[in-house]
Amino acid sequence: MYSLIDGKATAATIKAEIAERVEEIVKNGGRRPHLVAILVGHDGGSETYVKNKVLACEACGFKSTLIRYEDDITEEELLKKVDELNHDDSVDGFIVQLPLPKHIDEQRINEAIDWKKDVDGFTPVNVGRMSLGLPSFVSATPKGILELLLRYNIPTSGKKCVILGRSNIVGKPMAQLMMQKQWGDSTVVVCHSHSPQLKEETRSADIIIAAIGRPDFVTADMVKPGATVIDVGTTRVPDASRKNGFRLNGDVKFDEVAPLCGFITPVPGGVGPMTICMLMTNTLQAYEQFAK
Repeated sequence: MYSLIDGKATAATIKAEIAERVEEIVKNGGRRPHLVAILVGHDGGSETYVKNKVLACEACGFKSTLIRYEDDITEEELLKKVDELNHDDSVDGFIVQLPLPKHIDEQRINEAIDWKKDVDGFTPVNVGRMSLGLPSFVSATPKGILELLLRYNIPTSGKKCVILGRSNIVGKPMAQLMMQKQWGDSTVVVCHSHSPQLKEETRSADIIIAAIGRPDFVTADMVKPGATVIDVGTTRVPDASRKNGFRLNGDVKFDEVAPLCGFITPVPGGVGPMTICMLMTNTLQAYEQFAK
């Protein structure tokens, strides 16, 4: 019988721990950690995501600020605001919600963010520091996965970990972290949709982290009995039975894979809640390390 990894409950526990730490800081005369989110335009997914970040800040006892711009803002105006936040000592961390309008160079904006306030962990400086094993802000989804493995006492040292997907946000940083001694200490194989012998690789894996963006990609014949399967996929699949007309579908064919597993994350309720939670953890880290 498999064990379900409950990301929602774990995230709630971590947020309660953060809130306790924040109240201790305030009690001792400190200010509340402050997270700022910049939202450009009216993308539905981004609106929901930012709203959830604001709610998470409230749960953790943080101060949060939402800065909104219409999608006709110029790149220079946005860069000016980024620079302003970089030099604002009352702000511990900030995020620029993606995607941005097509006329704005996302990479240029990203590179303008001070790495000490980059609580998303996306700037080249943080990515480079993370890959070298230096203190850094680790991007939220990979960090959330590591936290789940830790809190569920799932052994990673010396284990074979197969990562499906090579994105800059999940696949690449996940591989770096799982191979590093102070994090996963695992033997890591990175596969993607064009990898030969893909099933042979996954069938020998102790841990599979699926972040390939294809619904039901991982099937029972790809998983060895007792493996841990972490499903990062969140594809919207049409579903007429739902009020909103869709459901979130993971990269793993859950009903057929789960009976084989030792541990498995559901979608939704697995990795997703941990992502915003780790943004809160990074904000607290920024406050405690760099606050003036």
